[in-house]
Formats: sequence, C-alpha cells, structure tokens
Amino acid sequence: MNALRYIVLFIGLLSLAACEVQGGVARPTPSLPPVAVTEPTDAVAATEAPIEAVTASPTAAPVRDGSLRIGMRLDPGDLLPYHADSADERATGPLSELLFPAPLLTLSYNYTTTGVLERVPSLANGDVVIDMVDVYLDTSGVITSTVTDVITQVQQINVTYRWNPDLRWSDGTPLTAADSLFAYELAQQGDLGQEAASKLELLARYEQIDDHTTRAVLKPDFTDPSYVTTFWTPLPQHMLAEVTPEALRTSDFALMPVSYGPYAVARRDQGSLRLERNPHYAGSVPETDVVTFLFRDNPDLLRSSVVGGSLDAAALELPTAELFTALNADAASGALQLGAVTNPIWEHLDFNLDVPLLQNINLRRAIAHAINRQALIDAHLGGLAPVLDSWIVPDQWAAAPADQLTRYGYDPETAQRLLDEAGFVDTDGDGLREANGAPVTLQLLTTEGSPLRLAIAEGIQADLRAVGITLEITQIPTADLYSLDGPLFRRGFELALFAWIAGPDPRGWERWSCVSVPNEGNSFTGNNFAGWCFFEADQAIRTATTSLDQAERTEAYLRQQQLFTQELPVLPLFQRVDVAIFAPSIEGFQPDPTAPFTWNLGVWARK
Repeated sequence: MNALRYIVLFIGLLSLAACEVQGGVARPTPSLPPVAVTEPTDAVAATEAPIEAVTASPTAAPVRDGSLRIGMRLDPGDLLPYHADSADERATGPLSELLFPAPLLTLSYNYTTTGVLERVPSLANGDVVIDMVDVYLDTSGVITSTVTDVITQVQQINVTYRWNPDLRWSDGTPLTAADSLFAYELAQQGDLGQEAASKLELLARYEQIDDHTTRAVLKPDFTDPSYVTTFWTPLPQHMLAEVTPEALRTSDFALMPVSYGPYAVARRDQGSLRLERNPHYAGSVPETDVVTFLFRDNPDLLRSSVVGGSLDAAALELPTAELFTALNADAASGALQLGAVTNPIWEHLDFNLDVPLLQNINLRRAIAHAINRQALIDAHLGGLAPVLDSWIVPDQWAAAPADQLTRYGYDPETAQRLLDEAGFVDTDGDGLREANGAPVTLQLLTTEGSPLRLAIAEGIQADLRAVGITLEITQIPTADLYSLDGPLFRRGFELALFAWIAGPDPRGWERWSCVSVPNEGNSFTGNNFAGWCFFEADQAIRTATTSLDQAERTEAYLRQQQLFTQELPVLPLFQRVDVAIFAPSIEGFQPDPTAPFTWNLGVWARK
C-alpha cells in the first residue's frame, strides 16, 4: 500500500503537526498550475535584503478628517471573497480585506486571526484532531467507497472553526456558521474559483456543529499543508439562497455586496468605489468614515496624484526603471513615502532533464554562471532585487543560510571553463560552441504578453550568446503554457521561464518528489516539470513534509536545498515586490509580504 503523508505547518501563531503511516490510499499529486502572472502584476523583487518600507508607528493617532483616497491600477470587477484565480485574488485583495476580512490572514508567511474566527485552529488548542477511521480497500490497496472484504484503519484530520458570535452582515443580519456552510454547498454546485476547488479536493465533508462552529473533515488518509484553511468564508444565505453559482460572479451582489468587515460598499461608479464604515462591524471600529478607491491604469498618474495631494496612497504594479528613479527621488525629497516589500511570487528558469544536452550538469552550471541575474534586475527591476539562491524564499521559516548552499554568481570565466570541460567547444572560431558538430542551441519557452519576462529572456539570451550558446525564445499564450495538455505538464520544452507562489509552509512534495514528475503513469499530474528525481533529495523532501519534529523538518529542508542547488534542476531568479506609495501626511501603514497593503488600514493615521 502507498504512503500516507501528513504535512506539518509550523509557523508563527500556528503550530500543527501530522505524521506518516504506511497503508491506505496513494497520495494524490496535485496538478497545481504555475502562477499565471501577466503584465499588470509584474513587479520588482527582493530576497536576502527585503526593501524596508518607510513607516511610522502603528499606534499613531487615527485619521481624523474622516476619509482616505486610495489609487489602484485595476478595477477588480466583482468584489466577491471567492476569486477566480491567484491574479484575481491579488487584484481584489486590498478591497476584500476591508469588506470580507480573511478568517485566517496570511501575514508575513504566518497565519493570524482577524476577529472573524476566535482563534487559529491547532493541535495544541484542540481544534485540530486526528482520528483513526475504518476504510475499505480495493484489490490494489486503494481506499474505495465500495464495500470490500479488506478493511483497514487510517488517519483522518478534523479542523474545528469557531466563528465570532458577534459577527453581523452590514445590513444588520447576524452572521452564523450556516453562512459558512452555505458557501461550501454553493461551491459543490458550481465553480467558485481555484482556491475553492482546491478545498473541495481536500474535504470529505464540511459541517455545521452549532450556530457559531463549523468543522472540516478531510478525506481519509489524505492531507495537504493548507488543511488549516479548509474553512469557507461566509456568504449571506439570506441574500443568495436563490442565486446559482453560475450567476453569482455577475450578480448585483458581486458588484455591490453586503459585507461583514469594517467597511461596506456605499457607491460604485465607473473608475471609483466608495466604502463607508459598517455600523454592524464586530471588531475595532476604524476612525476613518469613508475610503474611496480610484482606479487609474496609469502608474505615472497615480504617482503624480499622491505627490500632488489628491490621493493619500496608491498601489503600483510593475514600475519601470524610469518610474523607480522618479519614486526614489520623490521619497528622498519628502514628496511621498515609498513602501515596498517582497511578495511571494518568484520567477525561475527550469531545465528539462529529459533533454540530453541538459542532463550534463556542467552545462546547467555554466548557464547559471553565465547569466548576470543582478544586472538583469538592475536594468529591468529598478535594482531592488538581490538574486535568489534557493526555491524556499528568504522569509519562509525553512530558508537555508546562503553560506550552506551552492551559489552561482555571475562568472563568465567559470562558465567558459565548465563548457570546455563538458566538451562544448568552438571549433571553427565563429563564437558559437558545438556539440556533435552542430551549434549548441537551446529553446526557451515563456508566456506572451509580459514585457518583463521577455526582457529577462532577452537578457539571458545575450548572456548565453557571450559564452557561445544560442538561445531561441518562444512566447506562447499563458493558458497554453499552463494547460494540462501543454508543454509544462507534457514536458515538451527545453528551458521554461515562469513563476511560482510561495506559501506559509514551503511544502515541496508536489514540485520536487520523484512521483510528482508528470508522466503517462500519473496522468500527467504533479509539478516537477524539470523531471528531477534524485533519491536522497526525494527522501529529504518526504521527511521535510511529513515529520512531526520541527528540528527534523528544518534539517531535511536544508539537505534538500543543498542537493537542489548542487544538482540545479531549476535556477531561481528573483522574487517580485509590491510597491505602494503614501502621502507624507500618512502614518501607520505597514506593507506586508503576504497580506494586502490595506490589511491594517484601521490604524493608518494622518500627521
């Protein structure tokens, strides 16, 4: 029988543990799509030395004139707390956190409550329980709902969520556990987005215990690091009982929802959204009566509006190098305050290890040394992003110390030497190295519609050309690249440039284990697109994602990262950053790597 893997999530306020036993059902390898990040969300990055936001004490006196005006580039469309995909979630996040505060907010890669739930579920407080349950096994040893002669016991996780009994919808109606159950039942009937679909895959059932308590029961012998977030953000059953899932996203509610957060929608016009204080809010009442969002897809206009005083704050996506120069000058002169933090999106270059040329480790290492990643960052990302050394980003708890990893600084001489040692030499003096009598030529695949990715790809192309390697760039539609029938899952590429999103727990099983290499045997699931199957690293990632012991997990993640950087199936490039600007009069803002920039708007103050 296959292994059951219980994944531990030890972060901040949350301390969860689980274990691995033999028996039961094969662990599904999720076919999680890579991050389909296209141009409006491309932004700068930082890794080892996060950019410090210019902030004041969050205890400063609250805003007293009763209003804030905030600029954003994109009008998110619907305002539902359920998002179509990660890009939609990032676009809507600053608004959602004011209307529908996350029951568990991811803050600096930790989970914390927002007052919607009374506490973070954990084994320690009894809200996470692991039961032993009887299950039937089929002839291949897999759990089945069909009654068979083979019965075994496996573990099953239960997570209890305790909803704040003081919660009210902005129309005054009490919010109860039934509203959370209603959202779950709605998701079962139709599509509420990627995150909702992922939760459904984890759950055996979701049930209401009493008026203010729900419980998530995961599938037997199956878990995921996100099991603590298998709650369902409430939707108002009293308003939506007759709305179908298909009609929800285009409904009047989606545009002008009733909310339970500190603010409610008061008015919506083309290019603007007015929020007013929710008089029924169960948390600390913000002093700011009105928050108006203005949507202008012009970062220069947003900057000039903050400098000129017509906006109090603005969020910027993908500032150009020229705009960064202007922002830094504005900040130095005191015309605005610049807040920038690393976000979880990290770009990387994948090597397909089924390609004979790329099986040569000297070639992979030569490519890494030949690419001047910092120069690319300086040229295209404002110079604000140090180079990533590993797939675990620096703010995650399991990030390995840089001095314990194999690192690939820009060193074209070393690249040339490694290529010579690998037998790739320029025999005819044309500047191009040959293999088996033909120029060494590699194909790079990336998404179209992203000037940042194209610029990085062209920079890589120039750097490799300087050491004698030809790189040909192909851009394809995002949906085609990330399709289950596309070149990543079918592994029909040589080099690929795309992004992942880092979560509170590093996870890693679905990206680096041997069983996660997409192939016909697993129906092309799993995200190990490089095809890296290295026995010791596979054992390390197994331990890292299943051990009960935090020290053992840390040691295993360290060893896996050491092997990862040594073998180099993927070259990490950089994280992106979120950039927000604030008027000189605003205090208390605290941009965070994983939370929307409005997460603490209730304590923003005016000098």
